[in-house]
Amino acid sequence: MALTAGIDVGSGAIKAVVLSVDGDDIRVLAHEVGRIRRRDVAAVVDDVFGRAVRASGVDQLDYVATTGEGEDVPYATGHFYGMTTHARGALFLEPRARTVLDVGALHTRAVVMDERGKVNDYKMTSQCASGSGQFLENIARYLGITLSEVGALSLTAARPETVSSICAVLAETDVINMVSRGIPAPDILRGIHDSMAGRYAQLLRRLNAGGVVFVSGGLAADVGLGKALQDALDKESAKKGAVALHTHALAIHAGAIGASIWGARRHETRNLGRPWWTSTQPIPTH
Repeated sequence: MALTAGIDVGSGAIKAVVLSVDGDDIRVLAHEVGRIRRRDVAAVVDDVFGRAVRASGVDQLDYVATTGEGEDVPYATGHFYGMTTHARGALFLEPRARTVLDVGALHTRAVVMDERGKVNDYKMTSQCASGSGQFLENIARYLGITLSEVGALSLTAARPETVSSICAVLAETDVINMVSRGIPAPDILRGIHDSMAGRYAQLLRRLNAGGVVFVSGGLAADVGLGKALQDALDKESAKKGAVALHTHALAIHAGAIGASIWGARRHETRNLGRPWWTSTQPIPTH
């Protein structure tokens, strides 16, 4: 059995998990997340990792794996590419999935994998597109609501207002104009969700994704976005095959989970032997 940790350093948040891995028996012992919000990234990494280790109750770790922008974490054993970790983490959370849609703060990517979590193909949005988590958070802030309220409000829309621009700056200008015209927030949000969903559906169709698609990342819990995306995919299902979206309460941790699992495999295949971290060493805190 291996005790491993995964740290996913994203653009908007840091995610960390601690797993117990004994062959195919994989258990999540702890999971933590922390928003960066203009704070020092290294300090947030230390805080989130420390909280995860303390919550897990373990006194040693055999491997500490990073992913995302975590190459420089000084106490990591090794680093794994983001698409690989999200694919493996998605497979753990939804074994039927062969495609994962990772909706991040700056971009969104669709990844096709096999039954082992090996990446076969991928597509991603451009960084400037108005289809990112950061764009939606900016809109929520302008509308005076929290990001957690966005999904439920979107579901109550009566007449969604179309946002057509793919440029985030121009799209935000569109929203400002909508507010000045008295367009209700739910209609604005559903229009934004429809616009984002259209781009995501294009990514999935370009990969010929079918069957179960797992949605990971910070916006996986946005029920309004999920509804808009499922609607967009259903419009094409008669022509190109049905797609069923699935997510999970731990979807934001998919990358960290995948990194931790791959860390356990590397620990096993390389027969590293000694634990990487023990309780006699301090857990980083800031």
